Amino acid sequence: MNLKIALLPGDGIGPEIVGEAVKVLDAVAKKYGHEFKYEKALVGASAIDATGDPYPEETHQVCLRNDAVLFGAIGDPKYDNNPNAPVRPEQGLLRMRKSLGLFANLRPLAVFDSLAHRSPLKTEIVKGADFLCVRELTGGMYFGRPQGRSEDGNTAYDTCIYTREEIERILELSFKLARGRRKKLTVVDKANVIATSRLWRQIAKEMSPKYPDVEVEFMFVDNAAMQIIQRPTHFDVIVTENLFGDILTDEASVISGSLGMLPSASVGSEVALFEPIHGSYPQAAGKNIANPMATILSAAMLLEHLGLAEEGKAIREAVDKAIEKGIVTEDLANKGEKSYTTSAVGDFVAAAI
Repeated sequence: MNLKIALLPGDGIGPEIVGEAVKVLDAVAKKYGHEFKYEKALVGASAIDATGDPYPEETHQVCLRNDAVLFGAIGDPKYDNNPNAPVRPEQGLLRMRKSLGLFANLRPLAVFDSLAHRSPLKTEIVKGADFLCVRELTGGMYFGRPQGRSEDGNTAYDTCIYTREEIERILELSFKLARGRRKKLTVVDKANVIATSRLWRQIAKEMSPKYPDVEVEFMFVDNAAMQIIQRPTHFDVIVTENLFGDILTDEASVISGSLGMLPSASVGSEVALFEPIHGSYPQAAGKNIANPMATILSAAMLLEHLGLAEEGKAIREAVDKAIEKGIVTEDLANKGEKSYTTSAVGDFVAAAI
C-alpha cells in the first residue's frame, strides 16, 4: 500500500519524537512491502516564528492532501509565560481541529503490567485498567461565542454551546466503539447544574435503544473524576464534552505511570490526526532523552485507522518487547538500571519490527 503522511513535528521535543516514529514506520514499510511518503509542515510556536500564524494555510493544505497526519507537540515557554500574547501556539491546535473537522479525540488508556508499579496508584487498583476516553473536540466552551473580557479587565466570560448534531455524532461514534470493546458506555456530564449537559443526557437516552447490546451509565463529572482514581478497571468507553474531556483525559493519563506511553487519535469528517498526549517538554528539547513511545504508538493507531491492523500490531509488539527488555528512556527506567536515549529506543523498536 502507498500512504501519504503529513508530519507536523511542532515544538520542543516534537521533532525528535516524530523522527523516531518515522523510523519505525519505515521499518514497517520495508517489512510489509508498503511505501510511505512524508510531507512536513509547520505548526505551533515554530509556525508563529516563521509566519506569524500558528496554523498557516499552507499547513492546512498539506494536511488535506495526505492520508493522515502525525503530529508531535506544540507549546513554548515564551508564550506560556506571556498571558497577553496576541497569538498563541494553542490557537493553532484548536483551529486545526476545527478546520479538519476533527470532532472526536480518542485516548486509549491501557496499563502495561510491567509498568503498573510506576503508577501513583496502588498496583492492585490499576492493574488491568483498559478504557477509552472519547472527548468531543470542536464544540463547547473552547469554541463558544460570545467570549472575551471587559474593557476594564475585571470581568471575563466564556459561553458553552452544543447543538444536537454535535452531540449525536460523538455519541454515535462512542456507541460503535463500545460495541467493538466490552459493550459498556459511560456518559459523563453535569446535568444537575448545566443546561448543555442536560441536552447531552437527553440525547444519549434517546439514542440508547438503537444500541441494545451496549450498557449505558450516566455519571456526573466530579464523580467520574473520583471513580477513575478509585476504580479505573470499572470503565470501558467514556464519552464527554470538550472541557470535561480535556480534564478527565489528563487525569486518566497519569495512572498508567508515564505520559510518555499514551497515544491518541483525533477523527472526524476529514483526514485523521494522530499524536502523543504529552506536551512539548521544552526542557528536554534537543537532549535526546524524551520518551518516543507515545508517538510510536500513535503511528500504530494511524496504520490501524487506515486498515493496516497487522502492521499496527507489529509496532505494539515491538514496543512491548522494548519495555520487557528495559530498553526505555529515563522516565521509565527502574532505579539503578540503565536508561536509553530517544534515538536508541526508536532504533530498538524499528529493529524489533
